[in-house]
Amino acid sequence: MESNWTYHVGLRSPNLTNTTVSLQENFEIDLEDTNWILTSAFIIFTMQTGFGMLESGCVSVKNEANIMMKNLADICLGGLTYWIFGYGLSFGQGPYSNPFVGVGDFLVDPPVGDALMGPVFASFLFQLSFATTATTIVSGAMAERCNFKAYCLFSFLNTLVYCVPAGWVWGEHGFLNKLGAVDIAGSGPVHLIGGSSAFASALMLGPRLGRYAKGYAPLPLGNPVNAVMGTFVLWWGWLAFNSGSTYGVSGAKWQYAARAAVMTMMGSFGGGFFWVDVSTFNKTFTLTKNKGRADVLDLINSVLGSLVSITAGCFLYRAWEALLIGMIGALISSLSATLFDRLHVDDPVGASAVHGACGFWGVVAVGLFADNPIPMETTNGRAGLFKGGGWYLLGVQTLTAICLMVWAGLVTMILLWLIDKVLPIRMDPYDELLGADLTEHRIRHGQVGVSRAVSALRPFHKSNSIEEVGGIGVNTGHTMIIDKLSELKKQRSKNHLKLFTNRAFEIEVPTEPSTFKNNGFLNKRPGNPENDLHRVIDSMEHELNGGKSDIRNSGKNIEDLKGRRFKELSVAEIHEWGEVNASQDRFRHRIVEDDYKSDVIRSGLATPTFKWIE
Repeated sequence: MESNWTYHVGLRSPNLTNTTVSLQENFEIDLEDTNWILTSAFIIFTMQTGFGMLESGCVSVKNEANIMMKNLADICLGGLTYWIFGYGLSFGQGPYSNPFVGVGDFLVDPPVGDALMGPVFASFLFQLSFATTATTIVSGAMAERCNFKAYCLFSFLNTLVYCVPAGWVWGEHGFLNKLGAVDIAGSGPVHLIGGSSAFASALMLGPRLGRYAKGYAPLPLGNPVNAVMGTFVLWWGWLAFNSGSTYGVSGAKWQYAARAAVMTMMGSFGGGFFWVDVSTFNKTFTLTKNKGRADVLDLINSVLGSLVSITAGCFLYRAWEALLIGMIGALISSLSATLFDRLHVDDPVGASAVHGACGFWGVVAVGLFADNPIPMETTNGRAGLFKGGGWYLLGVQTLTAICLMVWAGLVTMILLWLIDKVLPIRMDPYDELLGADLTEHRIRHGQVGVSRAVSALRPFHKSNSIEEVGGIGVNTGHTMIIDKLSELKKQRSKNHLKLFTNRAFEIEVPTEPSTFKNNGFLNKRPGNPENDLHRVIDSMEHELNGGKSDIRNSGKNIEDLKGRRFKELSVAEIHEWGEVNASQDRFRHRIVEDDYKSDVIRSGLATPTFKWIE
């Protein structure tokens, strides 16, 4: 790239004649500013932890790992595409840049020795943290019924939804930027874009199975404590989100960075106050909402809605104004969530209401309450309607909010429609009922209805691979050994003690050590042949790793087992029966197609009632 820069007051990087990067206002940072920007970016990335905890706490337990995996995909896949083309579309200053989209600075990688290497990388990392946040907002709205593979493809391409409108507002080429649009930390480009995309996603996917079968009351949270802990992490990250958006601490920036932090907290206080005072103690609102109960998700979304609302103008307000904006944001969040439920737009986390509706309000609020932050030029010398600035800024802010909302909704719908042609976006009902943790990631939770779902769905769908998955937190290898030892303890006769081929439980103690040696270099167990427990476990491992059981000498006839229930059989008898799967605490007969054909023949029916489904 040819050298193309102009000198800006405040840029203190030496050797300006040796740059290969077009100079932007984003790069007007010195050493102290770079330190502030990098630290803020590091903290903003912790918001991914907060979003993950919040979303996993709001969905059912059988989908909590899946939603965390989606958040990981958002960072890895969305971050990669932002480096490839996203940053360039937002801030590129090539010759083909236009008011709609930036062109240039793709694959950002200034070489060593470039005068702007540090500022460019600091700017990219900070903007990257914003981009991944906008993408991860959508995952909560699609929870519990979105195909994981299709979501990964969506995450990879969703950068397009964010980066183009971000350039409209923050890029030097952007038409909204040229009109004077103001958004300090992203109520519009991050939260309104993410929330509108979440709304479009939830609308296209449709509600979860049975979501509105019994009215509009919210479903139980999978882990309310995790959801609240995630909110605290997001709260912490939001301080860096807003204060870091002063883009440094040099000059007058440090004063407004401090003001942004305080106004952020004042806005969140307004949201919390609204929930405690209005939602909890106001009987009229309570009767229509929670019937007197303090709902966990309502408080979470009130606080988050207020934080979204304050973000666009975080250092442009007085304290009482920030408090009022936060309260209105909490109200908008609650009313929007109720309205979306009435429209059957199923959003398990409330991303559409919190980030979409409150993001819209946050952008418009600047046009009403903004001060002119002298000597900074954030508002281009303008003020809000209530500060004597006239209607211009309010008009520009309203236009900005509408443009961002329409773009995000339409592009998301088109993107999902195209992806659905390649990979189905919506989960198969079988997978949704069993839970994405089991079907997508082979994680089986206990006490959450998965086993019941497997049993109920067996006539409609047979999948041995699913049924054989061990429960989370259970070492099935150890369970197998303990089950065998328990059975041997019950069966003290000599015939049963000869179950294992190395005769470990015979009365005579063998003098030779175990012949099975593949136990690991540091495993001392084979060195102690006198220990009965060691010998029998060696025997089991020998069998499980290729040896054969000497059950033919047990004298059992398979006919003796007919007519008996499975729970009456010993482990040895079950092995004799054959084709039986031992899974943790119960035994299930593995039905194969030959069994089905035999049943059909014995039934004498010309047309079988049930079809064989593999």
